Parts: sequence; C-alpha cells; structure tokens
Amino acid sequence: MTSGRMPAGRSAGLIHVGCAGWSIPGALHEKFPAAGSHLVRYASVLPAVEINTSFYRPHRAATYARWRDSVPESFRFSAKVPKAITHEARLRGAEEALEKFVAEVSHLGPKLGCLLVQLPPSLQFDAQTARRFFRKLRSLTAVPLVCEPRHLSWFTAGAGDVLSGMGVGYVDADPPPGKLPEEAGLTGFTYLRMHGSPVIYHSAYADDVIAQLHERLLSSAASGKPAWCIFDNTASGAAVPNALSLLARLQSPRAAAA
Repeated sequence: MTSGRMPAGRSAGLIHVGCAGWSIPGALHEKFPAAGSHLVRYASVLPAVEINTSFYRPHRAATYARWRDSVPESFRFSAKVPKAITHEARLRGAEEALEKFVAEVSHLGPKLGCLLVQLPPSLQFDAQTARRFFRKLRSLTAVPLVCEPRHLSWFTAGAGDVLSGMGVGYVDADPPPGKLPEEAGLTGFTYLRMHGSPVIYHSAYADDVIAQLHERLLSSAASGKPAWCIFDNTASGAAVPNALSLLARLQSPRAAAA
C-alpha cells in the first residue's frame, strides 16, 4: 500500500492529488485500510480531496472540524462554493451566504488548501460583478481561490486581467470550455480538474495523459507554484484509479529528485 505522502524534495507540500469526493470503489478496497471512516481510509493513501457536497448543501462547523481531525497534518481539502451563491444568486447579493459558508469551512483550519468557485455555463462575465464578488470573498479568507467559468466570455484577456488582479486562478479543466487567457498563469497557482474524456464524468484517462499530468505538476512545483490535480471522473469509478496512478508516478525516484 502506498503511503499517500509526496516524496521529499521541492515537490513536497506543493502538489495535491485527489478526487472529487472520498468514495472508494469496491474493486479498490484492498488498496486502502480496512478500518475507519471512508475519509480516514481515503486520506491514508491519497493526499488531497475536493469537497463537492458543499456545493449542494451546507455542513455544520463541527462536521468540518471532524473532517479536519480525521486526516494527516499534510492532507489538504479543496472546498466548492455553494451553488446557492454561484448558480442561483449568480454571484450577486450573496454576501450573507458567502460569509456563512466561509465561517463554516474555515473550521478545516490549515488543512483548507483552496476554495473552488465553479460557475454555470450561462453566466457571462461582468467585470463589476466579478470584482465585487471576489473582493468580498478575498476579504473573508486568505486561502487560494480558483474559478472554473464555463461561458466563453470569461476566457478573454479582460476577464483574465480581472481575475489575476484579484489573485484568483483559473481552473484548467478537461474537457476545456475555452482557451485559458495568458493572464491565467499570473497567479502562481495550478488547479487541474479532470472531468473525464471523451465521456465526461465517466471516461478514465490513459497512461499517456497521466504522464503528461505528472510532468505538469512537477514543473509547477519546481517553480515554487502550488499545483492541484483533482479527478472528477467519478461516475463509473475511474477517478480513484487515475489518482493512484498519478500518485505512484509522483512517488517514483525521479519525482523524489525533483
């Protein structure tokens, strides 16, 4: 069984590999400890996870605290901002809901590594709305922020200027909804979100794609940039095998020398 910890070297602490949620497919149970909650077992092998349930419903502060205390010190959570804010309020007039969410999720403490703002495909870029929303979010937390827009209007130099100016990174998603603007690389943060291709949420990634992800993560870490790779191809159980494959590459002797 792998340890779930990154090798020593410059990569240590900068690379976070995991899945959208900590469900473990039955066929892979032998790769994880038999005892403990699903999260405890998952976190003993994989070093990061994206909390997707926060998108659909609130969690009590005590729940986040329990999750925090269930995982190793080096483990990191990314949490998805609620759809009530991103999809229903569409980033407008949601200050109270945003404050409540951040107050709750902050109970993850130093193990909260990132907040993910995923936007609906119908939400067009509006500079004033974006600035107001991300300025408010940044006033509430110092953790890294990434945005996953899905309307083409967000994939422009103007939108890139606004997000990079606010210190907000772009999610580099697969399949990509648009070409990332050059400004996307200015925040010093990499967040890969692998939804599955060609069948979104279902398809597993081949070894050559995993090898490319490995190189991208090492390159980012070598330049001192935090790098995340989250597999969201969970519908047919492909996420965990892909994450384990990528982790194995990162724990190879070559990665340890990086």
